[in-house]
Amino acid sequence: MAAQPPARPMSPRFEGAIRGAVANRRIFPWLVLATAAMATLSGFVVTVIDKKDFPDFGTGVWWAIVTIATVGYGDVVPHTGWGRVVGSVVIVIGVTFVSFLIAIVTSYFVAAEEDEKAQVERQLREQELTEARESLRRIEDRLAAIEARLGGRG
Repeated sequence: MAAQPPARPMSPRFEGAIRGAVANRRIFPWLVLATAAMATLSGFVVTVIDKKDFPDFGTGVWWAIVTIATVGYGDVVPHTGWGRVVGSVVIVIGVTFVSFLIAIVTSYFVAAEEDEKAQVERQLREQELTEARESLRRIEDRLAAIEARLGGRG
């Protein structure tokens, strides 16, 4: 039995867009958009499947945002089986998205600090190089003066 190639859940165009966003360090807007879309979709779905606990779309979206943000006020909760299934999915995806957002923001701070350190190091190297060139120029001047004195004697 031949092995099957791995499934491709995303279209190549969408996958390319995501890879480009990660490479260009512009994944934050994608995650915010995905989180907002998930909150809106989850709010809609839970409003459709659990009208008793979520009487309107606004309540569903509010619950989804609170759940995604891992706040969990408890003012609105699903009581039906399907509502809890949706809630479980929202919790898992929400925790994942929040983790990614925190990691991305942290990496931005770390990268900014590393860039600042690299710039300071570059400036120090340039200063040392300038000083070394000046020392070398003085040595060459002295050597030329010594050669001139020695050349005059011969």
